Amino acid sequence: MRRYGKHTDEDDIRVRPGRRGSRPRTHIRPKHEDAAGGLVLTVDRGRLTCLVEGRTVTAMKARELGRKSVVVGDRVAVVGDLSGDKDTLARVVRVEPRASALRRTADDDDPYERVVVANADQLAIVTALADPEPRPRLIDRCLVAAYDAGLDPLLVLTKSDLAPPDPLLAAYAPLGVRHVVTSRDELASGDAAERVRDLLRERSTAFVGHSGVGKTTLVNALVPDRARATGEVNAVTGRGRHTTTSALALPLPGGTGWVIDTPGIRSFGLHHVDPSRVIHAFPDLEPGTAECPRACSHDEPDCALDAWVAEGHASPERLHSLRRLLATRERREGD
Repeated sequence: MRRYGKHTDEDDIRVRPGRRGSRPRTHIRPKHEDAAGGLVLTVDRGRLTCLVEGRTVTAMKARELGRKSVVVGDRVAVVGDLSGDKDTLARVVRVEPRASALRRTADDDDPYERVVVANADQLAIVTALADPEPRPRLIDRCLVAAYDAGLDPLLVLTKSDLAPPDPLLAAYAPLGVRHVVTSRDELASGDAAERVRDLLRERSTAFVGHSGVGKTTLVNALVPDRARATGEVNAVTGRGRHTTTSALALPLPGGTGWVIDTPGIRSFGLHHVDPSRVIHAFPDLEPGTAECPRACSHDEPDCALDAWVAEGHASPERLHSLRRLLATRERREGD
């Protein structure tokens, strides 16, 4: 049995042959039992910024993790230099089990799912009422992803000074989704940020939305000491340029919750979503599926939900909303 420490000799050191300048490698590794717990704040080109014991630490993924992904919101175990000093680098050696994972695919035909955010418990779907125009199909897709991940959805409508919110809110009223409406004047005065902040307290909330809707501007107002660059919306196309290139977790003032800003999205693929899981977000309808045929799509002649609604257990509007959301899994946004 090999011994290390003051009794170590040259036989205890493994050297790669044929590589000049290769540093000796030993079997000595930091004990993972001694690892400190951390929270991943952002990931940038293989470098992880983690909050460890109140300090911001730069780390890289340990080789033993293999191809396991590490994303913003992950709870991790970190070893090495945890001082947070400049030019220091620690190692993430373990990713703790995730309580939730918001996933998306690049396209409905893409089988490769990507975890956007881990361990969030709320998804804020930000959309402008005008400039650019709302995209209800994209909102529906984000709702499906939220329900699939077990996140509570929050609809954040911006730029109410340009268009009224009532038509869009009416479309989502049967879902019972919480919502908040803001204007540009309220955002400038700080009133909008305070009203949104009330819905984020004691929660970890991921913000999603396509470019130009004011998502990052709102995040900057919520966490003013960590302002991020914002872009201007193209006056002709109504499209904004992406101003957030990587997800970033930010603490709300006073440590009352977390805001996770994500890059602007142009599509939200749902290849990974099992339609049978979406029904869990409709507790008034779910018991009615007991009499459904096997592998029922809930939108076919033999679906038991029609009789369930006819008997008065749930409203027709709720069933229509469920079927509309399930249809987004089989239909492209531009269709």
